[in-house]
Amino acid sequence: MRILVLANTPAHVHLYRHAVDRLERAGHDVLVLTREYACTIDLLEYFELPYRVYGDHRTEGYSKLGFAREVGGQFLTIGLEALRFDPDVVFGRGPYAAYAGTLSRTPIVLVLDDEPGDFNHTVSQPFADCILSPAVTRRDLGDAHYTFDGFKECAYLHPDVFEPTTDVRTYLDVDPDEPYVLVRFNALDALHDADLEGFRPDQRRDLIERLSEVATVFVSDEGDELDLRELPARPYDLHPALIHNAMADAELLVADTGTMATEAALLGTPAFRYRGTDDHEYGEFQALERAGLAEQFDSYEAVRDRSLEVLADDEIAERWEQRRQEYVGDLVNLTDLLVDVAESRGTVERLDRSTKQVLQPRSRTI
Repeated sequence: MRILVLANTPAHVHLYRHAVDRLERAGHDVLVLTREYACTIDLLEYFELPYRVYGDHRTEGYSKLGFAREVGGQFLTIGLEALRFDPDVVFGRGPYAAYAGTLSRTPIVLVLDDEPGDFNHTVSQPFADCILSPAVTRRDLGDAHYTFDGFKECAYLHPDVFEPTTDVRTYLDVDPDEPYVLVRFNALDALHDADLEGFRPDQRRDLIERLSEVATVFVSDEGDELDLRELPARPYDLHPALIHNAMADAELLVADTGTMATEAALLGTPAFRYRGTDDHEYGEFQALERAGLAEQFDSYEAVRDRSLEVLADDEIAERWEQRRQEYVGDLVNLTDLLVDVAESRGTVERLDRSTKQVLQPRSRTI
């Protein structure tokens, strides 16, 4: 079989990397189409995945007009690559995957989450042969929409898949008993992030200064806007492939972005997300909050004070790890599901009985 995967962001690389590896080892021909965005290509090369680049996306203020200009040339390249590769099934999300599959007359599998914007869903839904999303997704995308009990991050953070690196503290140059915190600032440059605001510059500085009084602070600044030379923090500068290992051993993750907060929560690390001006209710976060693994805050002062409270509690790590074991272990290993769906060419009816049992038609669950 020939499987084409559209991976537009670092999160997409993580989503598919184990499935790509397993499919290749099973003798299938896999190609990842990607764009130069953040560390996407660094991850593809680190994990030795087969890829070709169809364009780039700069980390800067986003607009719908900018999006239209950017996509114009990329569609041509995606179409040519899809026709050249001649896939049996296409995986991805949004207009890129829909276009590649439609042009090559190939079954399309969309793997979605509960993102706020309707654009990707609206454009791609009519072309999809199979849509997979977490059961916490609150929208119904038609007869081809199936849900599973888990998160898209379960493709690489499920306990059956994730194996932490024991020497991450050596890479970070922190002592075995030295508490450290990861702080993630979002670039807010995606289409669905337009007009949103996370931590303001003064809040970023204050947060770092307060947290540094009780822990070593590592900052991952996606927009590369913060000058840390005058702040008591260190840039997170390990290879991006090691970020989940760093999160797993951290005392706390504080962020104004969703993906990394979800990841930390699934790893059993307290994950606090500052909503800023984002008033969308994410099904994933609501589920993680109910499980006691993540918390969201509408005010800066609330997330700052709660962070300091947690860092002062010596029993937090044990409680969070117990919650992770009770909750995450029962979720679906998404990599297993992706491999099975790929080998069925995106046709749910071809799946074996055990795989079908982890999927539910969305129309029956809402």
